[in-house]
Amino acid sequence: MLPALKLDALEDLPRTPASDLKKLGWRGVMKSVSRTGTVAVTNHNVPEAVILSTEAYDAIMQALNEANASATATLDALRRRFDDRLASLRAAGAADRLRGVMAGPARLRGKVKAGASH
Repeated sequence: MLPALKLDALEDLPRTPASDLKKLGWRGVMKSVSRTGTVAVTNHNVPEAVILSTEAYDAIMQALNEANASATATLDALRRRFDDRLASLRAAGAADRLRGVMAGPARLRGKVKAGASH
């Protein structure tokens, strides 16, 4: 099971200067990553890269996949509703019914359809 996804703003991430990569070596920087999950590597105090643990990466990818699946499901549902409504316009006699509705006066039944009522 993956840990809960917690994304901090770039400016809120723990930082390490790029010189620490040279001075402490990869293992030294990875000790910081293992404690915090992510470390921003800076050059003259400006973030240039983010190193993250495999657990943090997996959590990000899982969250992105879930968001994508949710968006796809929502779009599929909207597409089906649109297609169902469009199909009703292709039904036999639909053109005549539509012309009849458009030719007659609008019946609002107390509800404003568009704009202001007069």
